[in-house]
Amino acid sequence: MEIKLTAVFRKFPEGYAAFVEELRGANAQGATLEEARENLREAVALVFQANRELPEESLRGADVVREPLALTPHEAVRSATSRKERLRFLCEGSPR
Repeated sequence: MEIKLTAVFRKFPEGYAAFVEELRGANAQGATLEEARENLREAVALVFQANRELPEESLRGADVVREPLALTPHEAVRSATSRKERLRFLCEGSPR
């Protein structure tokens, strides 16, 4: 299974800062673009690992159902847009 995410690299005099748009907490840096890419891949792997392990502790002994969840790119974009609209409504109130 392959997951496609968007990596963003920003050039600074000291090198590159990097993050993944769709995955909060996946940030890295590197003296070169290639080093930043490698470090970002490692950061993504660590975020996924932590996101799997942390719920395990809180769910231990609970009655849960786990199942695969697959989204098409269209569904993922639509879902993100819907979340933005819900957040805007919660923060700003009803649209005028």
